[in-house]
Amino acid sequence: MLRRVAPSLRRAILTTSAHGRAGAQLTEPGLSPPHALLPQWRLCSSAASTNSPPPPPPPPQGTPRPAGGSTVSSLNPAEVAKFAAIAETWWDSEGPFKPLHLMNPTRLSFIRSTLCRHFRRDPNSCKPLEGLKVIDVGCGGGILSEPLARMGATVTGIDAVDKNIKIARVHAASDPSTASIEYFCTTAEDLVKEHKQFDAVISLEVIEHVANPSGFCESLSALTVPNGATVISTINRSMRAYATAIVAAEYILNWLPKGTHQWSKLVTPEELVLILERASISVQEMAGFMYNPLRGEWSLSDDLTGACSSVMGKPH
Repeated sequence: MLRRVAPSLRRAILTTSAHGRAGAQLTEPGLSPPHALLPQWRLCSSAASTNSPPPPPPPPQGTPRPAGGSTVSSLNPAEVAKFAAIAETWWDSEGPFKPLHLMNPTRLSFIRSTLCRHFRRDPNSCKPLEGLKVIDVGCGGGILSEPLARMGATVTGIDAVDKNIKIARVHAASDPSTASIEYFCTTAEDLVKEHKQFDAVISLEVIEHVANPSGFCESLSALTVPNGATVISTINRSMRAYATAIVAAEYILNWLPKGTHQWSKLVTPEELVLILERASISVQEMAGFMYNPLRGEWSLSDDLTGACSSVMGKPH
């Protein structure tokens, strides 16, 4: 299910979010971390540690975050090293990146449907994105870039972790349908300086890891051609995300290193809309992502209060 965002609703969202929203001071503009899609994982009691886990940090009590201002890339070497250490497992569907593999079909469904509507393409075509130049910002090992290429798009993938790019290149080269993907170890900001532009700019679970969310979205906007499309997905700063992404994933099931997620650095849908509007991106559609632990399936939803949400907008 997709939520079309009417101008009146966008104004309402901006009005209600303007008082409490501010850009997060985060790190890693080019990184697509493995933990990004873990919030909705099934909780399996048999996988929990038998030892009592240390108590997770309490969620903050609504303290506003400071606004960002610089568009200069700010990489955190420690974060780069952390995710580079597991880069070789990108294509292991049972490894650390398993949640991304599980969610990928649903994310692709949102991207395919929104881009087909925006560019007036036939969603039933075997290559609905043929002829479109698409960039995957924070591409990791290429698990999103490759299916986009199979849909016919001319794909560029960028990531701040050089090891991710090397893994992505090797894997893409093994299939003629993906061998044409161009991968670069760089950032969105650097491509803006090179005056690069694309029909569709896609950045999934990256904005919560950049030093300046507002400046980052300005870079995404600058990379998008006039009348193009920008797609962004992020983890919601909700109690549901706190319970699953932090308490369960890090402290009970030990899926992730403790401290991987920081509640204050997550971005709510309302904040994301405001950031995008300030970056001259008009939000057209929004969707939430829900995980059904009984079926083991992800689905799109109109409910934006869950752990993840995606938006599609266009520069104005």
